[in-house]
Amino acid sequence: MSSTSTPIEAYVPALPPGKTAVTVVADFLRYLFKCTETYIQEKEPNGESLWSSLQNQIDFILTHPNGWEGAQQSMMREAAVMSGLIPDTDEGHSQLSFVTEGEASLHFAVRNGFPKSDMKPGEGVLILDAGGGTIDTTTYAKRADGWYEEIAAPQCHFNGSIFVTLAAQQYLNDLLADSRFLDDLDHIVDCFDKTTKPRFSNPEEMQFVKFGKTKDNDETCNIRYGQLKLAGKEVASFFEPAVRCVLDAIAEQQKQCKLPYIHVVLVGGFSASDYLFQQLTKHLEPKGCQVLRPDSYVSKACSDGAISFYLDHFVQSRVSKMTYGCFANVLYRQDDPEHYARESSAFITLAGEIRLPGAFNIILPKGVQVSEATEFRSSYCQLFKDKAEFATFTSQVWSYRGHLAEPRWRDFDSASYSLLCMIKVDVTNILKNTKATRQSSTQGKFYRLEYDLVLIFGCTEFKAQIAWKEKGMEKRSPAKILYNYHAPATPDTSSG
Repeated sequence: MSSTSTPIEAYVPALPPGKTAVTVVADFLRYLFKCTETYIQEKEPNGESLWSSLQNQIDFILTHPNGWEGAQQSMMREAAVMSGLIPDTDEGHSQLSFVTEGEASLHFAVRNGFPKSDMKPGEGVLILDAGGGTIDTTTYAKRADGWYEEIAAPQCHFNGSIFVTLAAQQYLNDLLADSRFLDDLDHIVDCFDKTTKPRFSNPEEMQFVKFGKTKDNDETCNIRYGQLKLAGKEVASFFEPAVRCVLDAIAEQQKQCKLPYIHVVLVGGFSASDYLFQQLTKHLEPKGCQVLRPDSYVSKACSDGAISFYLDHFVQSRVSKMTYGCFANVLYRQDDPEHYARESSAFITLAGEIRLPGAFNIILPKGVQVSEATEFRSSYCQLFKDKAEFATFTSQVWSYRGHLAEPRWRDFDSASYSLLCMIKVDVTNILKNTKATRQSSTQGKFYRLEYDLVLIFGCTEFKAQIAWKEKGMEKRSPAKILYNYHAPATPDTSSG
């Protein structure tokens, strides 16, 4: 029997009334922190004095799925402030670090049984972090110096073990629709989740969900003596979307990095499933991949790996997941077919130049390997009539997630562009040395604000700065990054 009546998403419960994702995470962080405090105070010698001496010097490392970006990190930081972990100051924010689950899991694997001696420099290791909600894949290569570098853009898929349970719930909801045991659905699903699912390994054997007493029987639903009988192949079908998702994700990673041999290391709670491990071994080992599971508790991979990330820092470079850049107004060239096709949108700037809006200025292309110390920058200028209006200004950073190798215009494949963030900068120091300019072709004097937008992508958290020249010397201003920000109309901006 298979179910097609209700989408799986319908079984995902809504948040409690009055709660948002941020407040739920804040409550959870507050609870974990309190448990940690209690444990140290009660279990450690002189625990209370030890805690008192350390509680104001704690650094926190939070892991998140590979697919999460700055906007999600910003919400996690908000939750950390709300929970009382860190104060809402620059110093407090510096106490919080982020790392992807894939990178944390690599650190865990290196420290817990990964055969480092078997890997030759240049060979790859794919970390498969299969958890409750997401399946994250990240591929690294071992360097000659023993460090690791990311060699393919990490992926994140919402197809973790919870979706196996939701598929079972959907099936059982239809199976028990006319049975008195429908009222016990949540309990039966919980029993499946805790016993049948983790023990499942053989689709050829019948599977049982023990949920009731010996008097609980319903032959039409295969319930006898408090046990629900399920065909092994039916249970395997609950796993099939996740298995297929993992295999497709691994194939995509191999395609990106083009390595002839890859170790596949399984971590995360879902990786404890023998059925998942067997299926991956069956499909991947004939292709030359060695599938491994560390001997230690794979469900602790992210938490243990996050600490190792903070202490060891095995990864020295990462790969850009998308194309990053800014939209700019470029000088109009009538002999350029792309410009001529957009002639109707041309306008005259305060400086009397004819420019076209909507040109995408790429700062960092997708798939580029980036070291932590590498900066990417591009020059811009803004023209304005009044200094006071630009004491603080914002610059937009956009991402392109489509298939064009060199995206050039906002009006082509426009759905693939999205506003990544706004960068807010205090430019008071720049304006001190900015003098008015007057040209006969303009309506009066205007000011030209010239600057470089500097983006730093190699760390686990996106950073940005504004750079400018002052008496021949480069100056920099830290920039505040704003997410979920509704931008004003595009200013009179041109690429340098």
